[in-house]
Amino acid sequence: MQESLSLKQARRIALAAQGLDKVRPAGPVTSRAVGRTFARLQLVQIDSVNVLSRSHYLPFFSRLGNYDRTILDRMAGQHPRRMMEYWAHEASFIRPDHFQDLLLWQSRRWVGAHSMDPELRSGVAARVLEALTAGRPMTAAELTARLGHVEDRQQENWGWNWNVVKRVLEHLFEAGLISSASRTDSFERRYTLTAKVLPGRPAADPGASTAPDAGPEQGAALVRLIDAAARAHGIGTLRCFADYFRTPMRASAVAVEQLVDAGTLLPVTVSGWNRPVYRHVEAKLPRTATGRALLSPFDSLVFERQRLEALFGFHYRLEIYTPEPKRRFGYYVLPFLLRDGIVARVDLKADRSNGLLLARAAHAEPGAPADTAVELAAELQLMAEWLELDRVVVSPKGDLAPALADAVSGAGSGVSAQREQA
Repeated sequence: MQESLSLKQARRIALAAQGLDKVRPAGPVTSRAVGRTFARLQLVQIDSVNVLSRSHYLPFFSRLGNYDRTILDRMAGQHPRRMMEYWAHEASFIRPDHFQDLLLWQSRRWVGAHSMDPELRSGVAARVLEALTAGRPMTAAELTARLGHVEDRQQENWGWNWNVVKRVLEHLFEAGLISSASRTDSFERRYTLTAKVLPGRPAADPGASTAPDAGPEQGAALVRLIDAAARAHGIGTLRCFADYFRTPMRASAVAVEQLVDAGTLLPVTVSGWNRPVYRHVEAKLPRTATGRALLSPFDSLVFERQRLEALFGFHYRLEIYTPEPKRRFGYYVLPFLLRDGIVARVDLKADRSNGLLLARAAHAEPGAPADTAVELAAELQLMAEWLELDRVVVSPKGDLAPALADAVSGAGSGVSAQREQA
């Protein structure tokens, strides 16, 4: 007989799996705590938007509070690697043990040079691999300077204004032959051979430019990825699990069936969630949820928008690319999680030159608890400290803004606050 769960119980399972169900531990955040958090999440999405903080830093703040971001930089740039870049949900930091499995299932050919003249692509790839074999990690600009001008006679129009070298680099990155050694301050990749990021991996073959043939290992690889996604979610649908690493739905359905047969995934019913739902056998159901967090727009709890709406009743769309007059909530809006609900959303910006954390708009969700403004104010104070900003400034936009401004002004300790005049 299938287990029957309420929607609130399903929420608590999801929050526990993501490490968001409890009050953050007191005391300094250790490298081990950051590593455990990443192991729990399996991946962290990368995005270049820096209006508040680079997106991959935010999930760790949400779960751990005021931590040292250089811990994450070391995990991504020193040996042994605890995290590496590859395509997953989108461009992401992944656990290195997922790399080979993702290589069999990711297909981002549109980002690279698959449509380029094969002779040109092969020649540039060989020169790139030769330069990276002999030298230090290099950016696309440095490799372009090293190789000199390369003309693409097809003259394709690329939205990113990529030259031939950059397109070939992304092609080799997708194929798993090269990886990112680190990022520059302006967030450019420093490319290197994957064999240098993962010691023991065979050296790149200049004649190869595509991912290896899948062979019989492909099915087993997908089972491992779906298992990892289900562990990270705790509970979810086929769509939830397939979306986590962006694997094909039909093949993912086969993997889900195999995990059900093995007893790793347990079919359950969730009140109000009108599709087949599965709970990972190791997922915990806490008695209560007591956490509090501002969530990045790219946080893994909010990856899959249909899941977010089904579980939390929270409709969320990122409005970065929406013209300003048409935005409902703001440019860079973070959901605010309080206990077992997403109770508000706030448009945030770090004004680094003036030392300000700007809350440019704040909106409460229907039925938000009475302490929403006070709890959000405390979270904003903590974020300002983490970002080394001096004050929190609340603009008057949004139905929660007046109460939030009062709560920030009355916080009294730590970072000072001020209220922006209407």
